[in-house]
Amino acid sequence: MGSESSAQYIHKVQHLIEECIVFNMSKEECMDALSKYANIKPVITSTVWKELEKENKEFFEAYAKERGASQTEASESTHNILLDSSKKDDNNGE
Repeated sequence: MGSESSAQYIHKVQHLIEECIVFNMSKEECMDALSKYANIKPVITSTVWKELEKENKEFFEAYAKERGASQTEASESTHNILLDSSKKDDNNGE
């Protein structure tokens, strides 16, 4: 593998990581997805992700906060849906 093809490969991994970010995936979710669907070793994805974090520290800090907030909202929404569903089931049983 020449240096040019290595650079192309890293660029490909970077592009796929960016796609994972568009889908609001965590680093671990991205590593799993790229391993499963693009045959990219998790250590490669992790290394490129870490380099992106170094180069774009502010973005990744904001991304982590946003992911945390959206995960909390999703959990609360799921909890509320399940709670409402449970209440409806209880009312139907009376």
